Amino acid sequence: SAGSGSSSGSGMDTRLDEETARWLRWDKNPLTLESVKRLIAEGNKEELQKCFGARMEFGTAGLRAAMGAGISCMNDLTIIQTTQGFCRYLEKQFSDLKQRGVVISFDARAHPPSGGSSRRFARLAATTFISQGIPVYLFNDITPTPFVPYTVSHLKLCAGIMVTASHNPKQDNGYKVYWDNGAQIISPHDKGISQAIEENLEPWPQAWDDSLIDSSPLLHNPSASINNDYFEDLKKYCFHRSVNRETKVKFVHTSVHGVGHNFVQSAFKAFDLVPPEAVPEQKDPDPEFPTVKYPNPEEGKGVLTLSFALADKTNAKIILANDPDADRLAVAEKQDSNEWRVFSGNELGALLGWWLFTSWKEKNQDRSALKDTYMLSSTVSSKILRAIALKEGFHFEETLTGFKWMGNRAKQLIDQGKTVLFAFEEAIGYMCCPFVLDKDGVSAAVISAELASFLATKNLSLSQQLKAIYMEYGYHITKASYFICHDQDIIKKLFDNLRNYDGKNNYPKTCGKFGISAIRDLTTGYDDSQPDKKAVLPTSKSSQMITFTFANGGVATMRTSGTEPKIKYYAELCAPPGNRDPEQLKKELNELVSAIEEHFFQPQKYNLQPKAE
Repeated sequence: SAGSGSSSGSGMDTRLDEETARWLRWDKNPLTLESVKRLIAEGNKEELQKCFGARMEFGTAGLRAAMGAGISCMNDLTIIQTTQGFCRYLEKQFSDLKQRGVVISFDARAHPPSGGSSRRFARLAATTFISQGIPVYLFNDITPTPFVPYTVSHLKLCAGIMVTASHNPKQDNGYKVYWDNGAQIISPHDKGISQAIEENLEPWPQAWDDSLIDSSPLLHNPSASINNDYFEDLKKYCFHRSVNRETKVKFVHTSVHGVGHNFVQSAFKAFDLVPPEAVPEQKDPDPEFPTVKYPNPEEGKGVLTLSFALADKTNAKIILANDPDADRLAVAEKQDSNEWRVFSGNELGALLGWWLFTSWKEKNQDRSALKDTYMLSSTVSSKILRAIALKEGFHFEETLTGFKWMGNRAKQLIDQGKTVLFAFEEAIGYMCCPFVLDKDGVSAAVISAELASFLATKNLSLSQQLKAIYMEYGYHITKASYFICHDQDIIKKLFDNLRNYDGKNNYPKTCGKFGISAIRDLTTGYDDSQPDKKAVLPTSKSSQMITFTFANGGVATMRTSGTEPKIKYYAELCAPPGNRDPEQLKKELNELVSAIEEHFFQPQKYNLQPKAE
């Protein structure tokens, strides 16, 4: 009990008892309520500690966690609490919230053991807002994630919520938040929302009564009008309708058991392209993701096995793969050798960037427009856009990692009257049409299809065009991977060791045989290439990120992931135009990466798990 023992264990127990007592009072979902009662009856401290030890952290990416009971998981009660906090925060920020309202959508995830699903969470979130007199535009069926930022901008709403865990494992869900500018939130909104959640934990009187919203005049279903307007807006990025009508290029599409199928079919129709052949086993939404180990097209060929088989059978040359919430895109092309080549995010970024610039230039012959034209990519993505920008005369900017930074920066530029042609990140995310200020795998899929169809009229493949881009602007060879580490203390130790490499608080001067010419540490704000040694990009003490520039022209970044237990690295060698020996560059990059793994990661010393090949 609270008064007697003074050991730290009892303080912990008291807190656990308080949390579980509140849970029993507040939770009205019979499945999660029963499971908590069962754990208490069994005296299962370990499991209770997991469920109630710490509340999910609300960050700039919103929430992401497993579905299940307790404050550490995604469930009916934590969704109600989160939305109550978000609602109160929005009321403070927008005096016209009751006039403008919010949009809410969801993917197809579900977790029968706890009764949680994206659709259910979206309805409970809508109930919270409507109970406070705030209009809600709630889609009546699953949509891609980019439909939420699109709707915020298009209907001039105050905020948007997308209930999705994107490509995470099937037991996870998430709650992603957009601000009134149509981009994901950035600090300090995450802290403000977090605080408001803590102040509004007890469910409001009508919180659980989601049947009320169906008859409410405040509930709007934007599905039909947004579906229409999005594809009308998308048509502005169709540059070769006549080519599309005639093309012989065949496509296969997979939505990996997610939401993408209908939307990619509609996008192809909007471009007058014959809709792609859909992988039948994966085209319908299925929260079990039965045919893949991880529903993430970034993981490469494993996710595409069924697509390769269908493409071989139907003689299709190109495969387009969306992740389950359709905001990312992977592309594969059959080579003359009959092998399949899966393009990396950086390679597809090069192709789409080149294509959008080329198509824009054809419509804008006046060179003076270039000075108001921009492309963006994140600091861990390939610098190929920088090389194209330098040669062609438009602007290139890099931002911090994550589309929240590119979306917010793009909006600033657009508000200044600039044109933003394209933004991308290496994690297969592309913003091809700035009417969505976030990554969009639907528009990227159909624009990639038009690009392939156009190149085919010149007897060129995507691979050949990519090589032509590298010949003209310089080879940019990249390699990225990660180690898995579940222990935050070890991760901290590893990065602190890099900051004190010689025992005298100095960063390393070499990595194996490779000399280091510059270091930027965005955790501490240090950058020795700046006159005052201060980094230009914003810094964040809560995440680790160090970038090394090497004497041989290589650049490598090591960083922690915001959503997964990974330490990631990204390495790139950039050669000037005219270097025609990519194999030698690849060999040198592989040597550099091996040195980074051996000397900077030290996987044996820190007991890190390598990425499973």
